[in-house]
Amino acid sequence: MNKKSKQQGKSSWRETIHTIIFEADTPGGKLFDVVLIIFILLSVVVVMLDSITKFQLAHKSALYYLEWFFTIVFTIEYLFRIISVRHPSTYIYSFYGVIDLLAIIPTYASLIFPGTHYFLVVRLLRIMRIFRVMKFVQYVSEAKLLMNAIKASRRKIFVFLLAVITILIILGSIMYVIEGPENGFTSIPTAVYWAIITFTTVGYGDITPQTSIGQAISAIVMILGYSIIVVPTGLVTVELSRAEKPISTQVCPECGAEGHDADAVYCKYCGSKL
Repeated sequence: MNKKSKQQGKSSWRETIHTIIFEADTPGGKLFDVVLIIFILLSVVVVMLDSITKFQLAHKSALYYLEWFFTIVFTIEYLFRIISVRHPSTYIYSFYGVIDLLAIIPTYASLIFPGTHYFLVVRLLRIMRIFRVMKFVQYVSEAKLLMNAIKASRRKIFVFLLAVITILIILGSIMYVIEGPENGFTSIPTAVYWAIITFTTVGYGDITPQTSIGQAISAIVMILGYSIIVVPTGLVTVELSRAEKPISTQVCPECGAEGHDADAVYCKYCGSKL
């Protein structure tokens, strides 16, 4: 009986932590997320100020201690997230799980590799939780819809990019033959570099064709760059046209999965009750 009571107490304790950390539907959960977002913003500001030489020299100690304070807080939060999920590996390898880990690694890494703490700006990605905190469910739904559309179009986009790369290599090779080293096209890779910056209409001007034929090809490449940009947009738009049900902010207490339908009672990934 005692053993059963202990197990129930442990389960209740874990569920309480899960509700506060993962759910934005309760007052405690919303307060936790709001405080977390404030801490994220402040920690990013600290990293930015630390990159300003004059400010860093004047407030070196304060910035150092603040950075470690936020890192320790985020580390404790990360450990609690792992503890509160019944299957920790699901959270650890999820998008937010990876981002949460990357948000604390740079500070520890800076002990061995100085300067790596500047990568802490990745913490800003965690601010995406604001969509759940502020109840912008429609934005969460739209973001998921966009991600699904890109995922569904990935093979078509890959084929498109492969075709573009092939065209650029061919055009670069032709320009190398036509212009030659005397006009700045010293090798095929250099000519391909020119083709890429011309195709993307960036045109740094560090390499420019001097012959009439080269200039004509340059004009074709620029026009081609403008016309071909609509292709990937069209591919994703087709997928976006497929309607999708709105999703809720519920997080599965069993596997930590998100993105459930608004009327879902059970997790669509592991079948556990939400």
